[in-house]
Formats: sequence, structure tokens, C-alpha cells
Amino acid sequence: MKFRYLLQLVAAALLVAPATAHHGWSSFDQDRPLYLSGTLTQVKWQNPHAEIMLRVDVTQMPERLASRALPAQQQSVDAAGILKKVQVPSNAQGTWEVELAPLSRMQAWGLSQPLKVGERVEVIGYRLADENKRVVRVEYLFVGDKAYAFRSAPVN
Repeated sequence: MKFRYLLQLVAAALLVAPATAHHGWSSFDQDRPLYLSGTLTQVKWQNPHAEIMLRVDVTQMPERLASRALPAQQQSVDAAGILKKVQVPSNAQGTWEVELAPLSRMQAWGLSQPLKVGERVEVIGYRLADENKRVVRVEYLFVGDKAYAFRSAPVN
């Protein structure tokens, strides 16, 4: 009987663990958007959201960033306000875990194929509230001259 109870307890813990590991938007500091630019070292094209590992090698904000056109999305987002507040973190250089969007949203934006290791990207996003972890949730992704917004689906 005790073994059965223990087995049920372990099974319940295993079911809860993945849910607690996933971060919602509230886990990120949305008052301080940051800019990162670098090279992809790893790509996980999976749900609940795609993830990349980004080796950041640019520690300055590009001059043209504030004038970039950002795509419209269904959810209201203050894009101009984000661009005014965005900063490069003082400890930007190094590798960051970057959370993108669910695959269905990536496909809605036209990203049906995974990004590729070695590809250069730029992101504007929000750092995990626990600043000891180098984790960012992306609001905007820039690949070449193309910009994607990941808070919601594109405006059609």
C-alpha cells in the first residue's frame, strides 16, 4: 500500500515538473526591454515555444534600431515605447537562452522552417526577472531585413 502511494506521488510530481519549468510573460521584466545580437549556436524547434541559444557578440545598439519598422500584430503593443526604452545589457556578451513563440505563431509569421545554427539574428525582448539566469523572451526577432513580432499573431 505504501509503495502504491509513493508511486502515485512520484507520478504526480513528474506531471507537474514540466509545467513549472515553463515561463509565462509575467516571469520576465517587461519594463526593461533589451537588445541582443549574435549567432545561433543551438535551435530547438518545439512546443511550448521554439528556443535558441544565442552567442552575443555585439555590445552596442545599432544606430538604425529606433527607426526600424516593426510589424503590426493582433495584440496591442507599444512598439515605439519599447524602442525608446530598449537597452543593451551591461553583461550582454556570452550565450543567452532565447524563448521565441509557439510553433503555430511562428508559422503564422511565415517562419515554418527552423532557424539555422550559425545564422545571425537580433532580438528585442525581456530578461527573466531572475537576472542570474541569461534567459530572454522575445518580443521582436530580426533575421536579415525581416522583422517578426511574437506577442501575438500578425494583423491580416
